[in-house]
Amino acid sequence: MSPRVPAHNDDRSASYEGMSPGRLALRRLLANRLAAASALFLLALGLLALCAPLLAPRPYDAVDLPEALKPPSAGHWLGTDALGRDLLSRLLYGARVSLAVGVVATLVSLVIGVAYGAIAGYVGGRTDNLMMRFVDVLYGLPFMFLVILIVMVAGRSLLNLFIALGAVQWLTTARIVRGQVMSLKEREFVEAARALGAGPLRLIFRHIVPNLLGIVIVYATLNVPAVMLQEAFLSFLGLGVEHPMPSWGTLMAEGARSMEVCPWLMVFPGVTFSLTLLALNFLGDGLRDALDPQSR
Repeated sequence: MSPRVPAHNDDRSASYEGMSPGRLALRRLLANRLAAASALFLLALGLLALCAPLLAPRPYDAVDLPEALKPPSAGHWLGTDALGRDLLSRLLYGARVSLAVGVVATLVSLVIGVAYGAIAGYVGGRTDNLMMRFVDVLYGLPFMFLVILIVMVAGRSLLNLFIALGAVQWLTTARIVRGQVMSLKEREFVEAARALGAGPLRLIFRHIVPNLLGIVIVYATLNVPAVMLQEAFLSFLGLGVEHPMPSWGTLMAEGARSMEVCPWLMVFPGVTFSLTLLALNFLGDGLRDALDPQSR
């Protein structure tokens, strides 16, 4: 006599029947409390960044020398810096810059990496070999050296920072997409579209790439914190956003110079930055599990 599956498992399996893959992935994501809490934290942080002009108690570049290096108080909730600028205001405006750098630079890298990897994987042969050898050569160069070189040649600006960071982050994306395309290009739905007269570009970007969105989204979520860390490193070197525009990296760099005397200048940006990176990583892990068709 075969063992009977518990009733609650039957109910759970029945509840999944008839659900679209998107709703099923959302349900699994919400069931992951850590990932759901991270998503809420990032959503709230994004709203605070967007509303920074309305929420900031003072302009981020308002200098008030008599109030310089004041500790947290009722007048300045997070204290002031060496020029008397309100740290809370600069932290809110810095969120706009740091999040924008992470998201936009990641989008730039995804556009380049997905297109490059998809074409290499679909065409195959000598073209694929040459394209991937070029990727291997770029892998042999230090990423930060390339970013610093691009920023120094193109000049310091937010747009150049987006381009510089995005231009060196696409290599891993290209490799991941290439491998997936090579496994999908011989599948039945691709053969059917080819038989109906679809050209190579239509096959790649209309039929194959949409089936890779789950992997691409997960990698993008995990790539944003890496880009934000690189921007913070550039800010410590003095190659970040132009003064007086703040980012979390520039705030931490400024706070590190007077950390022993005024620890709040380092603690508040550092804690906010760390919590954001943790939330992005937890959300990326949750998305990876939620989009896995084998998970329950």
